[in-house]
Amino acid sequence: MAKNRRIFLAADPIVKVGPIRISQSIDIIDDVTIEFIRDHHEDMAASTVPRWKTAIAKAIAEHEKAVGECPPRPSPSNPKRSLMTPTSQVIQLASIDPSSPIPHVRSHIFREFVTPTSSPGLPLLLTTTDIRTPKTTQIISNPHVQIAWWIEGTQEQFRVSGVASAIPAPTNMLYKHFVHNVKHAKQTSAVAALTREGFDWEAKRMAMFRGMSGHMKASWCRPVPGSRLEGGEEEAKKWPVRLEEPGEHSTDEDRKNWEKALGNFALVIVDPTDVDYVELGVVPNRRTRFWKNGDGVWDEEALVP
Repeated sequence: MAKNRRIFLAADPIVKVGPIRISQSIDIIDDVTIEFIRDHHEDMAASTVPRWKTAIAKAIAEHEKAVGECPPRPSPSNPKRSLMTPTSQVIQLASIDPSSPIPHVRSHIFREFVTPTSSPGLPLLLTTTDIRTPKTTQIISNPHVQIAWWIEGTQEQFRVSGVASAIPAPTNMLYKHFVHNVKHAKQTSAVAALTREGFDWEAKRMAMFRGMSGHMKASWCRPVPGSRLEGGEEEAKKWPVRLEEPGEHSTDEDRKNWEKALGNFALVIVDPTDVDYVELGVVPNRRTRFWKNGDGVWDEEALVP
């Protein structure tokens, strides 16, 4: 018999090839078949929604029920977005400044997952920012970030480590860094998968901006965040309070403010590589670590809480 064939006797227990269990009704299987099974398992794993993502979605939904919060809904002044964001969608994003070993952390709003249609196992976390903030240069210099996400209603914590990218307007001088990231993305990454699918990041950026409340849109018209407040509060009173998309009767100033805010608005995506998931709402407490291996497949193991 050929050397690359293995014989399983009927009396043998069920054989496990990697994570695949092969019935003892299969008497003979060769190495090529085993490799085929392994390869297809990885394909299936990449097409499976990660358990940590499902846990996040479930925790957000249960939190809203537990504390009486509602997901964003249309408001009379803005049919696309409500004025209140559930606390379950508030995350803490930490990055490193290239000139200092001290991490910088700030609160962000988790907007949504962006996931390749062909690879449900590779979700990206999406949030937004002002491209002029220090975090942008921090992410460009060192894209490794970590998110701390505590969901009160379910007593669950998610620590998401990953690689971040800032996506400004294509006309912004920093856009070239995102283009570089796309060109050099690993073929097993979500960014590469989305690129193959023809995903339009500028269309997503425009849609996210239009979906913001008028008050939020106006915040991107202010001077550079974190810069010295020249003129004090009196000067701040001159800033636009709300912005609406220019129409037929809009003034030149309205159009100018819209373009300015839209130009400062940027997306931030985080491609998760490791997720530490702690469940404190159950007894005994549970803790699970998920990590993405070199093939883009999620593995997991139980840890001591």
